Amino acid sequence: MTANESGTFDIGGELTVHRLGFGAMRLCGDDIIGAPDDEEAAQNVLERAVDLGVDFIDTADSYGPGVSERLIGETLEPAEAVVATKAGLLRNRDGDWLPHGDPDYIRNQVLCSLDRLRTDTIDLYQFHRPDPDTDFEESVTTFGELKDDGLVRHVGLSNVSVDQLETARDHVEVATVQNNFNVGNREHQDVLDACEEYGIGFIPYFPVGAGDLGEKGEVLDEVVDAHDASRMQVALAWLLHHSDVTLPIPGTSSVDHLEENVGASSLELTDDEYNRLSE
Repeated sequence: MTANESGTFDIGGELTVHRLGFGAMRLCGDDIIGAPDDEEAAQNVLERAVDLGVDFIDTADSYGPGVSERLIGETLEPAEAVVATKAGLLRNRDGDWLPHGDPDYIRNQVLCSLDRLRTDTIDLYQFHRPDPDTDFEESVTTFGELKDDGLVRHVGLSNVSVDQLETARDHVEVATVQNNFNVGNREHQDVLDACEEYGIGFIPYFPVGAGDLGEKGEVLDEVVDAHDASRMQVALAWLLHHSDVTLPIPGTSSVDHLEENVGASSLELTDDEYNRLSE
């Protein structure tokens, strides 16, 4: 599970991906429910991402639900990108996100995800969120059993603490952790530190804070002006600079925004710019 100077990371020590990936949540309808108004446009975004060299795509069974996975399966061949998906979070009719880590449910969901993604094995299967009504160790052990059964190659966690990461590592080899993290929100720096120690990939979701990067806005704008870049590009460049194990997954339903985001991989911050953003 290593990173190198070429801007890649080896997930689970074997799946080499470019560190700047793509989050496929926004390829669904409004409020991440149902299909997008233009499915062909959503597929064009996926195809363009691969054309631009993006080879790591993140999704979940709850996006749609099922819509994002289906679009990926209909659009891309399994060999074109490493696809990470998740289970353990439901959507109700009101659009609420509800943790559900029941082992039997997870075993059923992996079959649904395999079918929608049109693959025999999921590259990276992540436990979407710990469920307060289900024993965490039972949920995690189920993911490990799916790996043992050959249904998934690697196991990841999402929305976890350091203690939960440590507990999970007693039951399964953890390849990645996905938590909310960006230049304006570093609440989970301790989790990132643990990932660095163990060589685990850290996938920061909301990598550009949905456009709200808090008190960092003024410094961001100064760096933006210096590079003739966008706020999103600078925020992503900061994440790539911040740690060798970060795998940002900016999401969009627009080809133009996708191309802008990918441009962040070639933006190099000076040490002074990085330090000012990091204060």
